Amino acid sequence: MDAKVKREARLRRHARVRKKVRGEAARPRLAVYRSNRHIYAQLIDDRAAVTIASATDAEVTGADPIERAKAVGGLIASRAKEAGIDRVVFDRGGFQFHGRVAAVADGAREGGLQI
Repeated sequence: MDAKVKREARLRRHARVRKKVRGEAARPRLAVYRSNRHIYAQLIDDRAAVTIASATDAEVTGADPIERAKAVGGLIASRAKEAGIDRVVFDRGGFQFHGRVAAVADGAREGGLQI
């Protein structure tokens, strides 16, 4: 499967998820993007179309990619707490809820966010 087909399939899955998942000020969307090398997380208020907080694995340390992804989840949870947010809706971005994507969710839960 070439890269273009793979990306288009992920974007179709993401669109299917986004039909149902909406972030609001009280319960923003925790959007995760996974590249080959890095992982990124954002808290997004879709009504105001604004990013409340963000985190990336470049800000954390760890040898294992899963470990770094879990640390990103904890970092986004701490930034959410600073913004007064304790509940979020999880947006896996068309990626399989497995590995690094699931580790971000686990780290966010351990950081005190309710997903």
